[in-house]
Amino acid sequence: MKNRKFALVVLASAMTTFFISCSDDDADVVTVTETVEVDSSLPVGDLLVSLSGNLVAESGTPTQGLVEVGVDADDTNFVRFADDFTTELGTGTVGIFLSTSAVFTPDPANGNPDLMLIGNVADNGEMFIKLSDTPDAKYTHIVLWCATANIPFGNVALN
Repeated sequence: MKNRKFALVVLASAMTTFFISCSDDDADVVTVTETVEVDSSLPVGDLLVSLSGNLVAESGTPTQGLVEVGVDADDTNFVRFADDFTTELGTGTVGIFLSTSAVFTPDPANGNPDLMLIGNVADNGEMFIKLSDTPDAKYTHIVLWCATANIPFGNVALN
């Protein structure tokens, strides 16, 4: 009987923690809904890297790895996540945004002037994202944003 009560207390505690941590009734929740077509083409020839940096983990995630921005032999712009790229994959959609800072600052009423969604994390490891144009110089960072949990997973300053 004692073990049964203990098991029920542990189960109730775990369920309470789950429901509290995954609740959507937080007044500070900002939902950004944007559709972007992601071209997962690979670069032609070598990627001439113009900007790069290492991801900084946020919100207790295992996010890490080298990120590079550059052009291929056809002058097509790409963002490359290197072989050492890792982040949390079990939470839902993790968006990849070009950003004007390390902080995710949505402003949907004004067209999100400080952010540009370029894709979503599909898997850990090397990944290329083909960009339609040369990124505007105002974008100095890439931010990984988990829309499901409404938290940043990481950012990288591009130098």
